[in-house]
Amino acid sequence: MKPPHRTVILGALAGLLAVSLVAQPAAAAEPPADFGPGLERFLDQELQWGPCDDFARSEQEAQALADPRFDCTFLEVPLDYSDPGGEVARIAMLRQKALDPEARIGSVFTDPGGPGGSGVSFLPVLASLIGEGELAQKFDLIGFDPRGVGFSEPTIDCSNAAEIDAERADLDIDPSPEGVAQTEAEYREFAQRCVERVGLDVLANVGTRDVARDLRIAHQVVGDEQLTYVGYSYGTQIGAEFADQFPEAVRAMVLDGAVDPAQDPVESRLTQARGFQRAFENFAAWCAGQAECPLGTDPAAASAQLQELVRPLITTPIPAQETRELGYNDAMLGVITALYSEALWPVLQEGLVGLAQGDGSILLALSDAYYERAPDGTYSNLLEAFQVINCADTEGLMDRDLALEISRRSLEIAPFYDPGTGPSPALELCSFWPVPPTSEPGPVEAPELPTVLVVSSTGDPATPYEDGVALAEQLDALLLTVENDGHTVALQGTNTCADQIAVRYLVDLTLPASDTTCPREPQPAPAP
Repeated sequence: MKPPHRTVILGALAGLLAVSLVAQPAAAAEPPADFGPGLERFLDQELQWGPCDDFARSEQEAQALADPRFDCTFLEVPLDYSDPGGEVARIAMLRQKALDPEARIGSVFTDPGGPGGSGVSFLPVLASLIGEGELAQKFDLIGFDPRGVGFSEPTIDCSNAAEIDAERADLDIDPSPEGVAQTEAEYREFAQRCVERVGLDVLANVGTRDVARDLRIAHQVVGDEQLTYVGYSYGTQIGAEFADQFPEAVRAMVLDGAVDPAQDPVESRLTQARGFQRAFENFAAWCAGQAECPLGTDPAAASAQLQELVRPLITTPIPAQETRELGYNDAMLGVITALYSEALWPVLQEGLVGLAQGDGSILLALSDAYYERAPDGTYSNLLEAFQVINCADTEGLMDRDLALEISRRSLEIAPFYDPGTGPSPALELCSFWPVPPTSEPGPVEAPELPTVLVVSSTGDPATPYEDGVALAEQLDALLLTVENDGHTVALQGTNTCADQIAVRYLVDLTLPASDTTCPREPQPAPAP
């Protein structure tokens, strides 16, 4: 299971849109040959682009809505593609129109990852990083919230703020029979809440298989015969699924921070352990050279030193911010959040200094950013959607011996997040899921696919470099290796070489003659 893509952490959670009402020309009524019948009314719809005041989740986002570059709409799609005459889902979309309408080529759809990341909230951040260059001049930039996510309707909303707060405080690290039973009871309770508050019909139809089908409608309704797409992290899984289902409908794809769809269930659960341990060791080596490093000067001992700092929080949380506390779970999630980008390493160092001094404020703030917790204590549905969509895509693990082996190997591979309580045979949330998955692991098979671009960073913690190599092989894609300690990089202003290659490909469909590497570039310090 892949954690959500966290570009929003680096850009600060930006807002959304607003602009005048504009109707799109209708697409052809005949469903494409690679689609089933009964979709004419969805392909015929005219999108009503207009202000997005209702999408503002904070005062900061409300201010962003006033930017006249942005407008938004809802795309209607069938909730269940096997019953296109039944219930309708509405996909929220945010657009920045091409800055030079005369030079416009088409639209670029983008997804930030997750699963559960909001493309509507992400697009203004990405647009600010892209700036006013050739890509923005020649393409409408469109961020969308996959079904169930963000502002799309119906929305995955299984837990209220108090329930999420309780989940954050509950450690779930006790491997005893009583501890395992308690953890699994929580999973059953969450699954039941989802059934009661979201509904079985929604839970059964929010998988990546159907997100790809929604994109097949979306690009045609906005007037593009083929899809041009930029997907990050889990967004690469959406792109790979689209390529598998509709290879001839692809114009161009940049897939950055790849998820390998062919990994077996065991390997998929261990690959991130390797990636995050590698990222932590890279951070520790950097920290050892700083004037004040709470992990000491020996990077080889850093994992043990980190746990020496955080394990006391298992029984005794410390003060954080004004009225809150930092416990073990949030401390470790704060560390993991900062490992998503080299630019956050100084923040992590400062947070660990604070921890050593009895102040958990910085690590708690990092954890809050991961959860997308607002200052008023409310949450987006990011992590709820993450759990639900993963279960729509993944068969639950039912073998307790295998669960114990995975837990044991994970702690061996990544000792930096070993709480010292031992491996656990607890099953997973998806083991108790009320509907079967709509996908299964396997390589992408898309012989008609044009050459696409897979971008993989050598120090990516969440989607390790090796996953990008594997996806590029499956797609027969060009692999762009970026020497970078962060999760995703293309079009984000952190590597000029990668940005230039991605822009040339998206605009002209021009790629280097062979797999290539972009060297490391200095990373800017995070904004205060």
